[in-house]
Amino acid sequence: MSDVVELSDVLSDEMVALMERVLAELGPLPDPTTLPPAEGRAQSLAANVRCNVNLPPMDSVTELMVAEDLSLGSARCRLKVLVPPGAGAGAILFVHGGGFAFCSPETHERCARVLALESGLPVVLPDYRLAPESPYPGPLKDVVAALRNLFEVTAAAGVRRGPLLISGDSAGANLALAAMLHEQAEGCALPDAALLFYGCYARSFTTPSYVRFSEGPALTRGKMQRYWSFYAGERVVEEDPLACPLVASDAALAALPPLYLMAAAVDPLLSDTLILGQRLKAIGRDDELHIVPGVIHGFLQNTNELSAAREALAAAGNAVRRLTRRP
Repeated sequence: MSDVVELSDVLSDEMVALMERVLAELGPLPDPTTLPPAEGRAQSLAANVRCNVNLPPMDSVTELMVAEDLSLGSARCRLKVLVPPGAGAGAILFVHGGGFAFCSPETHERCARVLALESGLPVVLPDYRLAPESPYPGPLKDVVAALRNLFEVTAAAGVRRGPLLISGDSAGANLALAAMLHEQAEGCALPDAALLFYGCYARSFTTPSYVRFSEGPALTRGKMQRYWSFYAGERVVEEDPLACPLVASDAALAALPPLYLMAAAVDPLLSDTLILGQRLKAIGRDDELHIVPGVIHGFLQNTNELSAAREALAAAGNAVRRLTRRP
């Protein structure tokens, strides 16, 4: 798919109505990336509260801990384990987005519960360290530790060994993809597949979608520049594939497990997914890539109100079954 085909600023009626409803309920809010981190997180949490009502019931919701690993450089990390009714063997490690600096397992809990129901697998959310207090590679190391220890730690919650997938949205998709590249470089086991939703895969702000949607709606180029400054700090990361996975070598990309890529059509980050998809296709891979029309960055948070979000996660759940060869 080309940027020329996919770049459309036409929002669905349902998306427009939801945006108007949110504005009426919350009023105009300051850009959280311009606030001190604690204040920005509090505002982000308040904005996400309305997304996490009417939570679908799970068989169990458990909190467990991954121990600190000094040799890896990871910190002690809380896992929220969501086990749906009739869960199969295996699990999905879901890495929440939030610009590397905001959000938590709780801000993404409804989205994760819907994914658990649609896939039939437990979904595990790591509460990784956040930037700017813990810049790159701190958050990545926490995700790697969660990936390595997932089945060992979550056995206490009834999670059974089986297919292991990694997933994430936005910055979480970056961390999920980077975690696979990290483990590949270390000669460690990779997950069986990955689900990557509207990810940011490079510190580049001149792609067609960044230009087209520089002022949003919702996510803007300025916000993404500040998010990257939180995450990268003083580091020059543009050529580091563990920070910017789009610069990974062809050989590294070719050796990844099957990927399911999803992006929002009205999103500054759309080109990141399209470019990744083009690179994968050019090296002979056959990964699935889906662009959801009429929606903005972060739309999967709105499964309570947006049919496009529910349909997209249903499609992702079906992809899990295909990728793991489960009925």
